[in-house]
Amino acid sequence: MKLYGRCASLFDRCPARHQKAPSDLDIGAGTIDLIIKNARLIDGTGGLAYDTDIAVEGDRITAIGHIDGDAAEVIDATGAVVTPGFIDLHCHSDGSFLIDPHADSKLRQGVTLELMGNCGMSFCAPLAGLARAHLDDWMDGYETVPDVEWTTMDGYLNALEACGPTVNVAAQVGHGTVRQNVLGMDARSPDVDELAAMERLMVESLDAGALGFSTGLFYTPGSYSVTDEVVALAQVAADRPGLMTAYEEALEIGRRTGVRVELSHVKCKGVPVWGKGGVVLALIEAARREGLDVAGDQYPYSRSSTLMMGALFPKWAQEGGRDAVLERIKDSDTRAKVRSGIDYNIGLYQGPEAFTFSTFRSNPDFEGRHLGDIAIDIGVEPSEAALRLFEMGSGQVVLASLSQEDVDLIATSPFISVASDGNSQRTEGPLSAGWPHPRSYGTNARFINEYVNAKKTVTLENAVHRMTGLPAQRLDLKRRGRIAPGYIADIVIMRPEAVRDNATFTDPHQYAEGVDDVWVNGTHALKNGTPTGKLAGKVIRSKDF
Repeated sequence: MKLYGRCASLFDRCPARHQKAPSDLDIGAGTIDLIIKNARLIDGTGGLAYDTDIAVEGDRITAIGHIDGDAAEVIDATGAVVTPGFIDLHCHSDGSFLIDPHADSKLRQGVTLELMGNCGMSFCAPLAGLARAHLDDWMDGYETVPDVEWTTMDGYLNALEACGPTVNVAAQVGHGTVRQNVLGMDARSPDVDELAAMERLMVESLDAGALGFSTGLFYTPGSYSVTDEVVALAQVAADRPGLMTAYEEALEIGRRTGVRVELSHVKCKGVPVWGKGGVVLALIEAARREGLDVAGDQYPYSRSSTLMMGALFPKWAQEGGRDAVLERIKDSDTRAKVRSGIDYNIGLYQGPEAFTFSTFRSNPDFEGRHLGDIAIDIGVEPSEAALRLFEMGSGQVVLASLSQEDVDLIATSPFISVASDGNSQRTEGPLSAGWPHPRSYGTNARFINEYVNAKKTVTLENAVHRMTGLPAQRLDLKRRGRIAPGYIADIVIMRPEAVRDNATFTDPHQYAEGVDDVWVNGTHALKNGTPTGKLAGKVIRSKDF
């Protein structure tokens, strides 16, 4: 039985408590840049909201309390809630800000920091062999992408800094990408020299500032590895401060290395494991009782999204990468065997109607349509249609793969961060193409609207903690994820009762609403619901904290 993600945490150190504002402060005239008056503050710790004022100078919060004095900007937050900027612990925005630095679908929800390189895929670095070819294929068709002159994680992070992202970004090094650099798409274990080369890439990437090591053992080429290989690479991460984002073997790796483990997009994927959400939570609670430092993250949708080949093709058929697969399916007997595997995967998700194409650059007319509909148009069975589409080009699909009951149950766990598993988008320009999963535009807003406002199964304070303080703890960020003196001024002003996600599966390029103002590193990046155009985001490296 595969549960595709597990969840729990040791972060039970911040029980809800009543907060008391500091005494009155007179900070003098003209000494600060921003005062937020009459704030209903939820500070990110999980504690109860309280009324106060907030002062900011430069990129730091300098005071909390009743503040008398003048500032360059004074905001009256009466009737609104002030929180830390949200931290998206699991995203795939690795290339978004290279394409368009104003990729602001997350900013409009209150997200001020994104962690990239998840699921074993840090596809922008490091780059050698098939890893470089994979990035070149992905960038094909985007005229705004800068020339890729880097091969290392350091070079990639420098390129991101040159672009000047809308929000803060941080990276991880992906196991699958490291494997592609050394082994390509070979379905075998590395020899001693190859494993040493993979470890060197890990060291170089972590030393350059990557915050952790991610695996995606459901996806190729990660699925071709054995536990000992992943343990060896995880040990490199465990020997440095940071996070390892893992998948099926994460708990065992945590036991054997002592690495901090974050279980990605916790869910029960596929009809055979629907209803197992409670089993997942109990499993991770047991691991926590063992003393493992384990937590998880979740997006609040009952559909997932991934590459067409990863969703439909059997693992054995993916060996060698796209060119090898294309050559393999020319043989009629092998093609029939691959089709049988595709039929099996279709059955896991209630039929071909469960697979909707979100991107298909070779023929955008297929975008927004499901596999069953396309198969009827072509006049073949769905598995054959999948092969013919693959022969035309690469694509990504949205899958009707989860039970809403499991999603709702996992959403109530106080140890699961809210994370999109999406990427920063924009409703105009090159990032407005395709039919992406709406999580890229609506995750944080949906969680508040669905579980705080509508179902009332999560308190607003707990929701904010799981978007701010909890992910900051997982990343060991010392000065983010909380509103407190000395912390970085990543700040959100929102009207919780008005927060809602507008992006849908049939109309995904729609911004969320209800977040009025956002400061990124003390810079007013969203004002009255509209981006200011200021690119205040920074690349956060491990050496920064």
